[in-house]
Amino acid sequence: MAEICPFRALRFTPVAGEIEELTCPPYDIISEEQRLEYLSQNPHNIIRLELPRDGQEPYSQAGETLRRWLNEGILQQDDAPALYIYEIRFSVDGRSDISGADGEKRSIMGMIGLVKLEEFEKGIVLPHEETLSKAKTDRFNLMKATNCNFSSIYSLYMDDGGEEETLDILALISHDQPISEMTDESGLEHRLWAITDTGIIAQIQNHLADTKLYIADGHHRYETALNYRNYLRGQGVPEGTAADYIMMMMVEMNHPGLVVFPTHRLVRGLDSFDAKALLDACEPYFDIVKEVDLSSVDEALENAYISGSHAFGFYTGGNRFTLMTLRDVSVMDRLLPSLSPASRTLDVTVLHTLVLERLMGIDKENMANQRNLTYTRSLEEVLHSVDSGEAQCGFILNPTRVPEIRDVALAGEKMPQKSTYFYPKLITGLVMNKLD
Repeated sequence: MAEICPFRALRFTPVAGEIEELTCPPYDIISEEQRLEYLSQNPHNIIRLELPRDGQEPYSQAGETLRRWLNEGILQQDDAPALYIYEIRFSVDGRSDISGADGEKRSIMGMIGLVKLEEFEKGIVLPHEETLSKAKTDRFNLMKATNCNFSSIYSLYMDDGGEEETLDILALISHDQPISEMTDESGLEHRLWAITDTGIIAQIQNHLADTKLYIADGHHRYETALNYRNYLRGQGVPEGTAADYIMMMMVEMNHPGLVVFPTHRLVRGLDSFDAKALLDACEPYFDIVKEVDLSSVDEALENAYISGSHAFGFYTGGNRFTLMTLRDVSVMDRLLPSLSPASRTLDVTVLHTLVLERLMGIDKENMANQRNLTYTRSLEEVLHSVDSGEAQCGFILNPTRVPEIRDVALAGEKMPQKSTYFYPKLITGLVMNKLD
């Protein structure tokens, strides 16, 4: 059972400044230039804690900064435990059938609470992507120094109770004023409400008790929280403390505002890269259409997406690309017989296993260390990197479907890293969770 609890969120006070100057996007998509810019606007921006770079020992400095901000009233815990409702209003440019959005204003809404940490093998909280060790080490050092969650894990759940029993979050908050609202630098509108009524909280807890939670974003931070909990147990901290829980945003899997973007692949630094030889090697497995006008790449991939075909664009420069469509999916049964059908038929699995690994010689360790393979959500970056010579080629993908994410997680398996990009990202700094 998923154990979900209210908590007293740590939040910025008016002493810190305007909330628009105090929040930031997730730390792992922020450049050093952006980090410094946030701090120049307001030295109390959450990035000082979430992505510390100050001093010889930045993690220790982050811990000292947190304690100082608490003493100075920059940050303060809410008076009463609450479950927090968080809404993001946004617009998306792109093709409607792929992105789930058509450029109109949309909204994604979910609930932020504490979720008891559970090992993945228990089947209560489930991952869907592989993680990287370097990122987990960074987050662990930060947790040791601060004993705090500065950003929420983003998870999905499926409400099978039927329309009449489905929890109507909108109804719970429609008559209340947000406790915080802001518009960020990208024009996204963020609103936050607090539910403190113990009866409503109990209803929510009972309603969601039997649901599974699928991590959409935050795998590294979740695994880090497990490691931190175990580390504290080894230091004599008993079971049942705040470190047994993690702050999590929970969104119903069928929410109409849920948007997943693709993450494209760039190949660089291969000693023997030969585009023609690669396409020749791919011909036994793929229907290949060469010299397709680049302006039609969205339409070509969307048609494949709608038809259920496994296809991606292969780009080597200029104003043309090659459309590659897997001819017979049974080839994946032979290559990955031990994996579930849900995993072995993913577009990213086809690309990684059949093309990158088998035909290009980029093995899993190489991919994990990003020696010859990098990732980007931006089609423009794919084109620029290849045209400038930074990359030798790019693979343009369709997004992974949300039901595919669920099915892979239910099978107890993980997708290759960077298989999904949920949009919009949760902003950092609206709510935090102090673990003592």
